[in-house]
Amino acid sequence: MDTPRPSEEMNQRNASFDNRLRPVRFEEFLGQQKVRDRLMLAVEAARGRGEQLDHVLLSGPPGLGKTTLAYILGEAMGVHVKATSGPVIDKPADLAGLLTSLEPGDIVFIDEIHRMQRTVEEYLYSAMEDFVIDIMIDQGPNARSVRLELPRFTLVGATTRSGLISSPLRSRFGLQNRLDYYSHDELARIVTRSAGKLGVEIDARGALEIASRSRGTPRIANNLLRRVRDYAQVRADNRIDGEVADRALTLLEIDPQGLDEMDIRILEAIVAKFNGGPVGVATIAVAVGEEPDTVEEVYEPYLIQEGYIDRTPKGRVALPKAYERLGMKPLGRQDSLF
Repeated sequence: MDTPRPSEEMNQRNASFDNRLRPVRFEEFLGQQKVRDRLMLAVEAARGRGEQLDHVLLSGPPGLGKTTLAYILGEAMGVHVKATSGPVIDKPADLAGLLTSLEPGDIVFIDEIHRMQRTVEEYLYSAMEDFVIDIMIDQGPNARSVRLELPRFTLVGATTRSGLISSPLRSRFGLQNRLDYYSHDELARIVTRSAGKLGVEIDARGALEIASRSRGTPRIANNLLRRVRDYAQVRADNRIDGEVADRALTLLEIDPQGLDEMDIRILEAIVAKFNGGPVGVATIAVAVGEEPDTVEEVYEPYLIQEGYIDRTPKGRVALPKAYERLGMKPLGRQDSLF
């Protein structure tokens, strides 16, 4: 057996870490109270009628728990979850192979469903509504359509960009839920729970320090906890308090507002290189050496939510809070934008 490359080993360790901390039941899932209550109600009703769960669409920024909720739904319904992603389903035959292998009631989880090919998406319509799929066999004069009967299943779609999902597909989801960023208190509870699973001692101030720098995102909170755990293991007798967490996160260049090195580079690019904007996201991406999609989907939402930048028809502009964070004064021209 070949030895995994270092990057593969790291991915395996990261996946193992995430799986250890991932809740498996609704009772363990902290935060997103309204979404959780709606899904719990839908599960109880479906089980009471002996039916499969209605199709579910989960939207929101990365790292908020969409994948976790899909597996929790499978556990609550007592069925299997088969996971894939939109870009992986390249042709209708791939979709047909996935759907025909299901057992009644199973859940199909499609991550980044907005990135699915339109030609493949059209096959989903009949599969979601009538639980059949029509596949074309051969080409030219010999071409014919074969209808495949499917077991009744539940499709759970997850997307970070719900606006890119077509209206016909969106309308076929009976349950549509958006996940929002978590509060500091909710994240502190998540950090405390995760620390317990990792066998690390942490107090309330330490958990809150990590939570306040986690950009409202559990995935980031757990990743920061892992880094702070390393610091505590080596320099703090494996115990995390507020001071230890602050020293560890300062070493990682995560400031008290949760901004990291890339956030600061984005703000500096808009303010220093482009005079506060407006400037397009593609230009910002080139200036900071990152992909435009990553800037737009990963970094920009938090910067907008926290009031550092604004999105205008002409491009992104820096707000006064960005100048304050960088220790600079807004230009006279920039003042007129606010």
